Amino acid sequence: MSNIFSQIGNIDLESAFQNVDQCLELLAAEKWKDGYICRKCGNTNYCFGKTLHSRRCTRCKHDESATANTIFHRCKIPLNEAFKIAYIVCNQPDISTYDLSRMLKIRQMTCWKFKKRISECLDKKGYFDVMEMPNS
Repeated sequence: MSNIFSQIGNIDLESAFQNVDQCLELLAAEKWKDGYICRKCGNTNYCFGKTLHSRRCTRCKHDESATANTIFHRCKIPLNEAFKIAYIVCNQPDISTYDLSRMLKIRQMTCWKFKKRISECLDKKGYFDVMEMPNS
């Protein structure tokens, strides 16, 4: 299981991932745990970006969100819902997308698409890595 979920354990999903801000904070902490490095120019100095928990390079002014270049990149559903799906799939890899859909009150096809992303990461690496880039 990923470091991002290791501190959570068995919890109530609603309290763990209440809002997008909380999820962005967790994701940013995991993404830049070893320090910020600009993907464009390699600079290590940053200021806060235009969006919540993003980083802006002080040299080239490139703005990078916490979700960029992660498994949550271009996620079409709210981040807290995506975190819930990821948490459930990591703990119950065989859960059906129909059960996910009923549990989270999200369309089944949406659950299927995001579960597929997570399952591919689990199959490829053997654990959930938020820094795994999605194929689509």
